Amino acid sequence: MARGRRVNSCGEKSKKLLMENAIELFSTYGYHQTKISDIVKSASLTQPTFYLYFQSKEILFNDLNKRFHNELTEIFSAYDINGKFGIDLIQESLTLMFNYFIENPNLTKIGFYEAEQSTAVKEMLVSELIHILNTQLKDSNVLKQVDTTILAESLIGSVERLTLTNLLTKKTSPEQLAKEICMIYFATELSLVQS
Repeated sequence: MARGRRVNSCGEKSKKLLMENAIELFSTYGYHQTKISDIVKSASLTQPTFYLYFQSKEILFNDLNKRFHNELTEIFSAYDINGKFGIDLIQESLTLMFNYFIENPNLTKIGFYEAEQSTAVKEMLVSELIHILNTQLKDSNVLKQVDTTILAESLIGSVERLTLTNLLTKKTSPEQLAKEICMIYFATELSLVQS
């Protein structure tokens, strides 16, 4: 909290306004093209107000990326897997993630595509997927033929591309996109379950 301001004070509202406008500008113009003056002008605030809360544009950008990473991590750690197994678990995990992306499209553009830290986010997602694959689908036909890490990285690569081209453009719903990705990667498993 900045310089002794109370929670819910006008200052907290200013900080939130700066962050919301920064998310919009960073996602539209990128980090390098967005200036502090653009952020404060968009928020109808002053540069001294900006410096009450953030030492620099870089710190603000890093804070937004930490927020994206933490919220995405929270989705997976809070997710109750009871009663979910195998491909259903993967599909539901993807749906939860896609719903978060849809609810936070500009933050997703920053945290999943724009930032250097996006690599760490994708590595975390690959690790989560490897864990699910190794615990839930270890005996599957797919994993008997393909390396788990390659499968997980391919899946996250598909998520990355399809989020940009289909999800954020609203061509596909989160549920439908998750279902189609699972059908592509686990078609043989799904056909066995349906038989």
